[in-house]
Amino acid sequence: MKLFKDIYRNRSVLVTGSTGFKGSWLTLWLDKLGAKVHGYALEPDTEPSHFKILSLKHGQTFGDIRDHSHLDEVLRLTSPEIVFHLAAQPIVRKSFSDPLTTFETNVMGTVNVLESCRKCPKVRAVIHVSSDKCYENREWIWKYRENDRLGGHDPYSASKACSELVVSSYVKSFFPLEEYGKSHKILLASARAGNVIGGGDWAQDRLVPDIVKSITKNTSLLIRCPDSIRPWQHVLEPLSGYLMLGGKLLEGMKEFSGAWNFGPSSQGLTVLDILHKFQEHWNISYNISSTQVLESSILGIDSTKANTLLEWMPVLDIDNALDMTVEWFREFSSTSQALSLKQLEEYIELATVKQITWSR
Repeated sequence: MKLFKDIYRNRSVLVTGSTGFKGSWLTLWLDKLGAKVHGYALEPDTEPSHFKILSLKHGQTFGDIRDHSHLDEVLRLTSPEIVFHLAAQPIVRKSFSDPLTTFETNVMGTVNVLESCRKCPKVRAVIHVSSDKCYENREWIWKYRENDRLGGHDPYSASKACSELVVSSYVKSFFPLEEYGKSHKILLASARAGNVIGGGDWAQDRLVPDIVKSITKNTSLLIRCPDSIRPWQHVLEPLSGYLMLGGKLLEGMKEFSGAWNFGPSSQGLTVLDILHKFQEHWNISYNISSTQVLESSILGIDSTKANTLLEWMPVLDIDNALDMTVEWFREFSSTSQALSLKQLEEYIELATVKQITWSR
């Protein structure tokens, strides 16, 4: 089976943020695709850690994307053909307590990555992994499209919007499409996803990890913003989009530069909806916080562009995604074994049955 046209086999790939939840799943998949993967990230900040549990044999450098000279050195030594930039400060609540680190990491960290890529002669493609929270949230029922206005009321959202402006600036200033193959050889795209769930996420102040911690510690769960609606999706869904997009850029298809949304096909669910689905499997007690939190009450992301032009489609519905997540944590809690590779293989098999484009 040649997934993604077998384009990643034996290619040098750098993943920033490789020790994080999404980054560790991506490196697992790239490893399965036969890529020569190297990770650049901070040491894992959770215990347990999905990155440590996987024990992948790819090259790994521990470092901070705010350290430009170190990042330069890593790119020079690894000479990647494609860079997936996932490193970020990803937690909304943390952005309130530490806005300086949030902006330094998400904005200047992105500048550093793009500058290092610009100076590395082997780089041909860069995927900047962003968030649906980069859009100016107007609290409306419509899903946000790639041409909607960027913005952010909280420091995290604002930092993601700023990073998008950085990417756009680099495309226009250093990687203009009309000069591709002449003055430069890099294609740059930004990938925006919804709220991801899945096994191996133990980050602070995220719903599923908070639920899992309350179960393992037998404590009552404190729920913030119970009626907030989010575009929940399994972590493998946007990763398939990133890999499809990266393949197009590696093929030199410059029309795939720019911004892309990767979200679920269904309407979003509320925080309480997700909790109630977990209660079908576990006995979970909870309280609702009385503290007001400055977060959007409704957020959706429109993937029509990716569906139509990239021919990307989700494989799972929300019930499948939640079942996989519950199964992963159930197995880990009883055996300390990760189902990540097994679930990835099952996901690929289901995509093949459904004749999803990247699986053919």
